Amino acid sequence: MDARLSLFTLLSAAVLVFWAVGAYNRLVGLRSELLRAIAAVDAQFHARQAVLGQWAEGLAGRADAQALAALQAACRQAETACAHARARPARSGTVVSLRLAEEILGQARAALRPSGDPLSAELAEADTALAFARRQFNESAQVYNRAVSQFPTWVIAGLFGFRKAGTL
Repeated sequence: MDARLSLFTLLSAAVLVFWAVGAYNRLVGLRSELLRAIAAVDAQFHARQAVLGQWAEGLAGRADAQALAALQAACRQAETACAHARARPARSGTVVSLRLAEEILGQARAALRPSGDPLSAELAEADTALAFARRQFNESAQVYNRAVSQFPTWVIAGLFGFRKAGTL
C-alpha cells in the first residue's frame, strides 16, 4: 500500500511539474507575440510620424503657429510614449500612456485640418495601417490577458511576474 501511495505521489508531482512548465511556456509564447505585435505598431507609428512631420512642415506659415506648436509637442509626447510601450508592451501603464498620447495627438491634428492638402491622402493611409497594427496588438493582448487570468495558470503568472497587458 505504501509503494502505491509513493508511486501516486510521484506521478502527481510529475504531472504538476509538466503542467507548470507547459503553462509557463505558453505565457512566454504569448508575451513574445505581444512583442511582435508592438513591433508592427512601432513600425507603422514611425511611418505615420514621418508623413505627419512632412504634413506639419507643409503647414508652416499657413497654419496657426500655436496649433502647429501643439501638434509638434503632441508628436514628441507620442514618440516618447511609443518608445516606452515598445520597451515594455506587457505593462499596462506604458500601453495606456501611448493610447492617451495618441488621443492628444489626434486632438492636435484636428485643430489643423487644412482643405486640399496633398499629404492628406498619404496621412490617411498611414493612419489606416497604424489602426490595423493596433487592432492586431489588441487581439494579442486580449489572448495574453485571458491566459494570465485563467485558473490555474494565474498561479504560474503570479509566481513569474506575468501581468495583464493594456490595449491600444
